[in-house]
Amino acid sequence: MVVVLGALGAAWGAIATASEARGESSFTPFMSPAQEARIGAEEHPKILTRFGGVYRDRRVSGYVAEIGGRLVHNAGVADRRFTFTVLNTPVVNAFALPGGYIYVTRGLIALANSEAELAGVIAHEIGHVVARHTAERYSRSVVAGLGEAILGALTKSSEVGRLARLGSELYLRGFSREQEYEADLLGVRYLRRTGYDTYAQAAFLEILGRHSALMNHIEGRPGAERELDFFATHPRAADRVERAIAAAGTGVPTIDAPRRRAAFLATIEGMLYGDDPEQGFVRGERFSHPSQRFTFTVPRGFRLINTMQAVFAKGPEDATLRFDAAPKIVAYDPLHYLTREWARGAAIAEIERIRVNGLDAATARVRVVGRNGPADLRLVAIRFDDEIMFRMLFMTPPRLTARLAADLRRTTFSFRRLSEREAAALKPLRLWVAVVDAEDTLDSFAAEAPFEPYMREWLRVLNGLAPDQPIKVGRRIKYVAE
Repeated sequence: MVVVLGALGAAWGAIATASEARGESSFTPFMSPAQEARIGAEEHPKILTRFGGVYRDRRVSGYVAEIGGRLVHNAGVADRRFTFTVLNTPVVNAFALPGGYIYVTRGLIALANSEAELAGVIAHEIGHVVARHTAERYSRSVVAGLGEAILGALTKSSEVGRLARLGSELYLRGFSREQEYEADLLGVRYLRRTGYDTYAQAAFLEILGRHSALMNHIEGRPGAERELDFFATHPRAADRVERAIAAAGTGVPTIDAPRRRAAFLATIEGMLYGDDPEQGFVRGERFSHPSQRFTFTVPRGFRLINTMQAVFAKGPEDATLRFDAAPKIVAYDPLHYLTREWARGAAIAEIERIRVNGLDAATARVRVVGRNGPADLRLVAIRFDDEIMFRMLFMTPPRLTARLAADLRRTTFSFRRLSEREAAALKPLRLWVAVVDAEDTLDSFAAEAPFEPYMREWLRVLNGLAPDQPIKVGRRIKYVAE
């Protein structure tokens, strides 16, 4: 045992090195560049699946690739291959995989107000790749897993001996503060060499912080960390970028330091905002899916959230709705599916066959006890066609179950098919740009998207406006409309 653990310690010591250049204890990845490229290529399809695929707008994707190409050239790593992808999701984030795979979401692009702000995010992610931070994290996980495997073999513990699960989850975890600072420092250098105003990066970080705070306010989670939000994968530090700017020796911004705002706004005008119609979209308390042709409405006071996996609605005091499809083709009736598969083994009650706007369906109730205490579950299975079984799962605290019963019943029976005409009439929201004139107000622009709650607050964040800052006549402003 002493020999094996000693050898492991020696191997760790050979990998961990001190780096005066970085001013910190550094970990040299044992992954080769070829291995990085292979892992990036393997994980790339998983990222696309998780984040809505590629945003198929050549103008926007080509623009991002052009910015990335110039930054790579000025980073002095033009001999390395980079792949820049715009992800088709309203989630606000950017990240990198080993092998030079750089991702920005259209949700993040919508929040930027200049090319320099977007370039700052891309430069930061290039910095992570050049510094091999994702490869370093992967190598640390492998070594940690190796240690657990050896310890597990010696202690006969299968639980301890399991290797860490690697994959795209690994790359979506937050980097350390030291790694974030190094990526900032490298990114600032690339921006300066490319000719951008480096202070745009710090300005955009503030906008991203305000976006995160607004989302938490809307969802009733002040101060919470949002899953897959930019700050969930990039530990925040208010002064970090400015410290990197000072360390990079860029000095104060000059009048002619470009941010290229006009070119940026012209490129993103007409870009999808919010949900893609292929994924269905939210309009107030209604969810509609034009391609699959169905719709339903949640009770007043519930907030709909559309994700790749399911549609959620959050109501008062942890009351929640989850809507999705059965994970496999179901060819038999809803009652059989609900009792024999979906709720198999549960103590179900109030089992009933029902009809929902001409569709066969079944419902039942289950009482469960979770981490937050007991909860009532109302399960509804709806036969949509020969292959698809849709599911509604209502969860309510027992004290609210009776009070919300009628509202949740109305939600169940609001589910219906859309006609071809109704589906064709549903249009997604898009980002538009206008020049402010004397009659314009923030409220008049907010009225262009009447279905969106908090649109006035959204417009302030979208345009980098302070809470009491007025819109200026003659200035371009982003707004949202169909």
